[in-house]
Amino acid sequence: MISTETERAGGPREVNTAFKLSLAAIAVDVTAWLLGTFVIPSSGLEEMRHEMGGDGALGQLARSAGALVATSALWLFLAFRMRAGRNWARIVLTVSAGVNVFFLLNSASMNGFAWSEDGIVYDLLVNIPILLAVGALVFLYRPASNAYFSETAHDGR
Repeated sequence: MISTETERAGGPREVNTAFKLSLAAIAVDVTAWLLGTFVIPSSGLEEMRHEMGGDGALGQLARSAGALVATSALWLFLAFRMRAGRNWARIVLTVSAGVNVFFLLNSASMNGFAWSEDGIVYDLLVNIPILLAVGALVFLYRPASNAYFSETAHDGR
């Protein structure tokens, strides 16, 4: 059985740390989208208006915001399921982080890190969620986490 202390805390410290890193990744991802869309010159919205006109830009903005909300909600759902000891959620988060790291490395190998003249901070910011997700994975596969996921699977949770 899992100790009473672990049950009250939602899992071992490593799992809670991975959960907090996942929440931070979601927050940084949303922040990067907001900055890239509305704040950083030349913002994505300005570029879309120039290319597509006002209505096209608003439609694209709505689709982009919808995708952000959907992926953030899914990531949040998986983080809560992972914290509850669901090994399937840990596996989905692992595969997702692996795919994102693959795309990051693939992009870097083809283009290098294309730092923009006016947005090096933004360029770094958009990659931080991937690094936070990888950090969460480190904690999710520590011995205490492995034991927690194994015990919750045997308890039928």
